[in-house]
Amino acid sequence: MTIRVPGDAPTISAAVSLARPGDLVLVAPGVYHESVKVSTPRVTLRGESRDKVVIDGRLQQPNGVVVAAPGVAVENLTVRNNTQNGVLVTGSAKAAAAGLPGRSGGYDTGDEPVTFLKSFLVSHVTATRNGLYGIYAFSAQNGVIEHSYASGGADSGIYVGQCKPCRIVVRDNISELNAVGYEGTNAGGDMYVVGNRLVGNRVGLTTGSDHQEKLLPQQDAVIAGNLIAVNQQRATPQQADGGWGIGIGVDGGSSNRFVRNRIADNSNAGLVITATADIPAVGNQITDNTFTGNGVDIGWTFPTAARGRGNCLRGNDLRSTVPARLATTASCPLSATTLSPAGRWAMPTAPGGIPFTEVAAPAPQPQFPHALTTGATTVPAVPDLPDLAGVPLPSASLLAAGARVRTP
Repeated sequence: MTIRVPGDAPTISAAVSLARPGDLVLVAPGVYHESVKVSTPRVTLRGESRDKVVIDGRLQQPNGVVVAAPGVAVENLTVRNNTQNGVLVTGSAKAAAAGLPGRSGGYDTGDEPVTFLKSFLVSHVTATRNGLYGIYAFSAQNGVIEHSYASGGADSGIYVGQCKPCRIVVRDNISELNAVGYEGTNAGGDMYVVGNRLVGNRVGLTTGSDHQEKLLPQQDAVIAGNLIAVNQQRATPQQADGGWGIGIGVDGGSSNRFVRNRIADNSNAGLVITATADIPAVGNQITDNTFTGNGVDIGWTFPTAARGRGNCLRGNDLRSTVPARLATTASCPLSATTLSPAGRWAMPTAPGGIPFTEVAAPAPQPQFPHALTTGATTVPAVPDLPDLAGVPLPSASLLAAGARVRTP
């Protein structure tokens, strides 16, 4: 059944409360000042027009849309001006109840046991000017975030946290003008970030471990075929840890694979591996990537007692590493017990940021195909995972403003 807003129900929340599994909630253009929580499985929430169906929190509510049931699809709408998240997908009761985030962003759920929401889809969503994350999957599995746009995230545009194994695919998204474009914390195991445009943030992408969330350490994510460039945009919210000018940052993450990414024009470094306070970065593989115009292409630095081990490179197009000659001295394959060398380089000073509420408004984004005539979306129990062999290196032509990376 299709429930139309406002034809059949005056608000989105009222329509969602009427929906049964398999129903479509179809929302007409308008600005809706509400926070929508979807607690019924297999409901599709879709806007008739991505740019004209706007859920606006007016900086008075934590979340625009909260998905707290499996098999839910959120499609073809805009979420903005929420104090925490644009779209939150979670199996955590505390997070769904809009508990306050911890010091560095993610939710500290205390003694709450880890409960996963299984299966979700976020597609053709614009999330802008939100005080924590634009699109946030936390304690969730078996999902896809695709064809979406995130900007003005005071922590990051897209975030995946606390899942193992994740079985989550983040593909064909644009994330710009955020503190961090994509952030993965304690997220690994069939965790794919593929074919995204992460350009013009303060930091393009991070994957790492954090004691604030459960399921330590972060390990086993695939970062492939992404364009990660020019991540030193001043007109962005200030990054909590002071990061600036970095394409990819690995902080205590292990066994991750970075494959055929184009990493360009990041003023500090293209890819940095470091250790969080007591969690080493172990066994990360950097293969067949192209680095151009970065301050340092690849830099390894371990300022704490925790050191890296078994990190290696193979087949990359690059010009500079710290320490020098990593392509030779740390060539893949490498034993996980081999201590990773460390060095230092001159890092640029990050300028002050701007409030997330002042980030530039997004341009119109591509619409969900046949939004008015397609029925409810069936979200698979487990998504199809990318074939890594079919993920190409993005063309240099995609460095042009607004060019979109496409996955096969």
